[in-house]
Amino acid sequence: MTTVRVNASDTVSDETGALIIGVHGSPEGLSTAPGAASLDQALDGRLTEILTTVGFRGKAEEIAKIPTFGSIPAPVIVAVGLGDQPDGDYELETLRRAAGAAVRSLAGTATATIALPAATAEQAEAVALGGLLGAYGFTRYRTDGDLRPPVGELVVLSGARGAEEAVRHATTVADSVTLVRDLVNTPPSDLWPARLAEIAEEKGGEAGLSVEVLDEIQLKKGGYGGIVGVGQGSVNPPRLVRLAYTHPEASRTVAFVGKGITFDSGGLSLKPAAAMDWMKSDMGGAGAVLGALLAVARLGLPVNVVGYMCLAENMPSGSAQRPSDVLHTYSGKTVEVLDTDAEGRLVLVDGIARATEDHPDLIVDVATLTGAQIVALGWRTAGVMANDDALREQVVEIAAGQGEGAWGMPLPSELRKGLDSPIADIANLQPERWGSMLAAGIFLREFVPAEVRWAHIDMAGPAFNKGEPHGYTPKGGTGAITRTLIAIAERYAGNGETAETVQ
Repeated sequence: MTTVRVNASDTVSDETGALIIGVHGSPEGLSTAPGAASLDQALDGRLTEILTTVGFRGKAEEIAKIPTFGSIPAPVIVAVGLGDQPDGDYELETLRRAAGAAVRSLAGTATATIALPAATAEQAEAVALGGLLGAYGFTRYRTDGDLRPPVGELVVLSGARGAEEAVRHATTVADSVTLVRDLVNTPPSDLWPARLAEIAEEKGGEAGLSVEVLDEIQLKKGGYGGIVGVGQGSVNPPRLVRLAYTHPEASRTVAFVGKGITFDSGGLSLKPAAAMDWMKSDMGGAGAVLGALLAVARLGLPVNVVGYMCLAENMPSGSAQRPSDVLHTYSGKTVEVLDTDAEGRLVLVDGIARATEDHPDLIVDVATLTGAQIVALGWRTAGVMANDDALREQVVEIAAGQGEGAWGMPLPSELRKGLDSPIADIANLQPERWGSMLAAGIFLREFVPAEVRWAHIDMAGPAFNKGEPHGYTPKGGTGAITRTLIAIAERYAGNGETAETVQ
């Protein structure tokens, strides 16, 4: 596990394995960012000249490594591009991505010092968080003798007031995101519903959370027909995990509900092989809920937070649910199953209905729900829907502040008719594929009482990076939306805002 600390010493005097600096690029040439001045002096003012000679252009996240030949204690300089010089303050996401890209390039280094702009506590936190997330590596199943471990320790150079507290906050958030990434990357043979529930019990107990787990017998007796129906085709039975954090000074309650399909074959409506190899990521929503609750508890936020992890494995077998089956959900409503591969919404509605019993001020569900999200918004931008326009835009704004791409989407009333069923209260799928991300949101909204504020985040693409690493984002599990959920809890905890601001 990579650690991080703050140091206010001069850049060039730091004993470290590598020194990371920021450099801007423009048509006029290169310029160094704050934090690199002492280094430039140690190199007789030739830093940008050297970088230009090796072809470095200062583009965002571009990396150049330069040996120092003993001119400073650090044996190597890592220059990371920051793009154009900003007119005002640095965008925090620019700093996060730059730190992440630089640290990713240093796997195997014992210590790295980050001398990126960190004049404020917020900037120091961004640099620390980006570096910690960029240091991530999932090596559990690798046997390569020459596999390089992540950077062991990061040192953030900052003399900003509050920097140490900000970096501790970054460490807590990064620990949660790292856990979620590990869970998403774990093969389904080692992470079935009961095992994920055990991990939630273990981690939740360590953090002081109250944890309740319902097994398949309790789920059936309790009327959780959505979770039971999805999980009944697997030899690994389903679970519902309830995590609860309470604070004596809290005046509001937030509920998070996460889709936790530990592997999604599509059930009897079997997926094509090419769409199945990354379906271990289909529990990313439940993972994000767990990660968020752990961070909330460790930060001691003055807000009550309840989390529901709706866990099942969607498999085809002689006991699997069939297209045309009717499920009796926890809410009391019945659902005709037209497609067993539209299973995420079936487990979520049981979790949402249960969450309403906690009388929360807000319910947010998060799920790798639809391929249509990827079609509409791509791999890096989640879709946000809500039963309140102001709430939808608030969630989008909070996600953007965390550097997690999100875009507000409508819930058009005309799509509701496509979910009509001749034999049940509602069908789990509309016949046409058009607008199916929105139709899934409309389906979920049917299970939310009118008086409850609710938002839905579809992160099918952002939860798993099938391409190359970028910024602080690795290949594979990303831990997407974990930071957004933590920030929502922080917003509802107050942070100096009035109740009217968040309601």
